[in-house]
Order: sequence, then structure tokens, then C-alpha cells
Amino acid sequence: MPTQISTKQADSMKINIKVKDKVITATLINSKTTQDFISLLPLTLTLEDYAKTEKISYLSKKLSTEDAPPGSDPAVGDIAYYAPWGNLAMFYQDSGYANGLIILGKIDGDIDAFNVSGSVKVTIELARSQ
Repeated sequence: MPTQISTKQADSMKINIKVKDKVITATLINSKTTQDFISLLPLTLTLEDYAKTEKISYLSKKLSTEDAPPGSDPAVGDIAYYAPWGNLAMFYQDSGYANGLIILGKIDGDIDAFNVSGSVKVTIELARSQ
């Protein structure tokens, strides 16, 4: 049943991002890069500020870029992988198109936890279905 598979895939593509005592949810898109990212979870990362636009952290391995677009134009709340540097990025400000930037998903709600100066320690894990 296609509908049941789609619902099951959507459930498995939710992640929780814990920032201090707050849990932020995000929805990931289905791609080979995203599947490779999910294989790394759970992850605890220190996200450093980059250009007062995004929080970034390098991952322990490079992710697959198979079938990925050559680049992307990220929006506020986007979670992305920057293939040339091998880092995860969470955008709290709008940014322009960048070659090698692959959108993984989007934060579902408030992104204020990332719009702070300095670094932010986060734990990212796959959300469990209720």
C-alpha cells in the first residue's frame, strides 16, 4: 500500500534536536544524503557560528552526494550538508545559493535556539513514532 509506506517513511524522517532543555523537531527529506546522515545518529555536536547566518559542525565522515543537486539556496530553518567541507549546517538566517550545499530537511518550528552568538551544543536523534 503506497499510502502506508509513505506515512511510515515520513515518521522515520523526523529528528529531535536537543538544545539545553529544549527539544526542537525537524523533518528530513528522503534522499541518499539524508539516509547517510541518519546512519550517524544519535550525534552530539557543538555547532559553531558561521557568518552570522548558520551554525555548523563537521561530521565524522563525508556523506553520500549520489543523486544530489549541484547546489542549493537555503532558507531560514533549513538543515543542510555542505559537501566540499563535510559539515552539517543549520540556517537561522537566509543565505544565497551555494555550490555543494545539499538540503537535508527543515526545522519544524522555532529556530531561536540557533540565533544566538557563539556555539550551541546539540544532540540529534531520530524521533520515535508515537
